[in-house]
Amino acid sequence: MPTYHIWTLGCQMNVADSLKLASGLDRIGWSESPDEGSADLFVINTCSVRQHAEDRAYGRLHQLRQQRQRGEQFQIAVMGCMVGPKTDDLQRRFPWVDVWARPQEYDPILTAAGVARDASEGEFWTETYGRPSGPTAYVPVVHGCDKFCTYCIVPLRRGRERSRPAAEVLDEVRYLAAHGVREVTLLGQTVEAYGHDLDEGADLATLFEGIEAIDGIVRTRFLTSYPKDMTDRIIDAVADLPKVCEHFNIPVQSGDDAMLERMRRGYTVAEYEERVEYIRKRMPHASLATDIIVGCPSETDEEFANTVALLERIQFDVIHVAAYSPRPGTFAYRKQVDDVPREVKRERLHVIEELHARSSSAINRQALGRQVEVLVEREQDGRSTGRTRGGQLVHFAGTGLVGQLVDVAVDEVTAWSLHGRLAGDLTLAVV
Repeated sequence: MPTYHIWTLGCQMNVADSLKLASGLDRIGWSESPDEGSADLFVINTCSVRQHAEDRAYGRLHQLRQQRQRGEQFQIAVMGCMVGPKTDDLQRRFPWVDVWARPQEYDPILTAAGVARDASEGEFWTETYGRPSGPTAYVPVVHGCDKFCTYCIVPLRRGRERSRPAAEVLDEVRYLAAHGVREVTLLGQTVEAYGHDLDEGADLATLFEGIEAIDGIVRTRFLTSYPKDMTDRIIDAVADLPKVCEHFNIPVQSGDDAMLERMRRGYTVAEYEERVEYIRKRMPHASLATDIIVGCPSETDEEFANTVALLERIQFDVIHVAAYSPRPGTFAYRKQVDDVPREVKRERLHVIEELHARSSSAINRQALGRQVEVLVEREQDGRSTGRTRGGQLVHFAGTGLVGQLVDVAVDEVTAWSLHGRLAGDLTLAVV
């Protein structure tokens, strides 16, 4: 039986794509090799958001070339965001790679695996879903992105926004529920854009409503959000539907209007704050996460100070921060000078990291001495780990609880997690 190994870099969307490819290869009679050195097909699912991720892919490709030079026989496939519409340059740099495949473009890999495909079949087996590896699973609902922020390569690699039919998404959620999944996370580069390109009148709230009726699923999450696409109807659905978690991941990227305009983000600070205000009006205890980029081209001290002020006003639960690095192919790479010194970027990065530690510590301290509901995701060495509805990571002593909702009494907190002990009986039995 031929074997494969998939090495995945990057975001949750890549994880979902890899799981789908694995299920498809299983379906045609291949088996997954836990030992990457003995697989007949080695697949690298790449990420291009940051240079570090591409460098890791390059390093692995050179390792695979060395294995080939030692006489080992296997095929090499590269998929994901590193692969654009044209692969001439990649083919020149890495001539030992057998297959190049864009995101969600599975046919070249299937052909390499010896599968004859008919283009009339459409997308790679729409009824083939990634096999779940635990009680949580990712479900891509809209691929691509139409936003074209100056610093981002994703729209150029993943293409324009393409929503999956609502019935297809719900079928996948039913499949996952039947295979032990308790929580699904609906994915999109800008997930609230779901349905804009469909004739059926569906939106993200439509999917929330459909999942409410699916037995076995106890929680629904969604990411990543975009302020201009986040309608009142979507926010109201999160507030009103019991299964949808009150957790919003809404990247702001900068707290300065001039910088947001240079980034081509498409909204102002005031518009962003209005969405946050409405969320907190409907759900006072909702958790909020955001993304920040420091050191973008021509970022001034005043612009950075405005970002710090915004973060202090809102007090996010989680702040993901990165220093700007130019990505070849983007507008910023071609038209904007990377003129903020590295040491300044590093200083600004540390300022945001320290602010995050303070704000998340203050928020987590509110859970001290209280009970929180946790969906247990994994266990190791006699301890279990899961998350609250708001996304807080929780560790506690106990085993045999994976996939169950439990109450945990919190007796210790850090900026990054809660720690406690099992409190009382399970809040919801396994379905």
